[in-house]
Amino acid sequence: MRDDKYVHGYSQWESERLHDQAGTLAELLHHDTRYAAGRMVLEAGCGVGAQTIILASHSPEAEITSVDINASSIADASRLLLEHGVGNVTLLEADIFALPFEAESFDDIFICFLLEHLAEPVEALGHLKDVLKPGGTLTVIEGDHGSAFFHPDSEYARAAIQCLIEVQASLGGDSLIGRRLFPLLQQAGFKDVTVSPRFVYADASRPEMVDGFTRKTFNAMVEGARDQAIAAALATPDDFDRGVRDLYRAADPDGTFCYTFFKAFARK
Repeated sequence: MRDDKYVHGYSQWESERLHDQAGTLAELLHHDTRYAAGRMVLEAGCGVGAQTIILASHSPEAEITSVDINASSIADASRLLLEHGVGNVTLLEADIFALPFEAESFDDIFICFLLEHLAEPVEALGHLKDVLKPGGTLTVIEGDHGSAFFHPDSEYARAAIQCLIEVQASLGGDSLIGRRLFPLLQQAGFKDVTVSPRFVYADASRPEMVDGFTRKTFNAMVEGARDQAIAAALATPDDFDRGVRDLYRAADPDGTFCYTFFKAFARK
């Protein structure tokens, strides 16, 4: 995946959004991911390290290699790991379509929010499968923007979300990929594939989820697609801005927001 195919960009604002997302969803997405002492784990597409520190803290005796194609993200991840005193992670700038590892080098592979940005996810999974040992495990977490629904409803808010979906598709990605994990992993030749939905629900009784997910993760992500959506004539500035305002209504005391992630587990 080239850097210019990452729909959200590499700004400081996006880095903060990724950290907000990771912290808010840590228990929901990661509570059942643990790797035993001595396991060689590859994290593909580590980005700024927001998921990496959670992965490492849950499996402190595993040996984790985290790769990303973007050099600035690797630098950010390195600073983050240093700040948190994480010592069981090796960071490496690398392209998953040209991994610098020998075949069957890893016991386990972990992927979070990567496949949605790839035009050829099955090919990517094939390259990852090559460096996985026989019987090794693959864990994949992806979202699905089509699963978002909220109150108060708004056609403008739904149209703004659709803008993000279409912008990402124009770059070769698929922000609806969560629903496709089962067939994708089967197509890539993995065995024993299981997928579990991870449902996010936010209302005023869950203020940490309203702030961390509704406002700072999902709405911020949609808002970040504004310039691209307008440049592609997917929406007028006024309509897009109204859609974003209506999305933020879901974070008000009388609002609600729902979204589904999908977590897949498979073996080579």
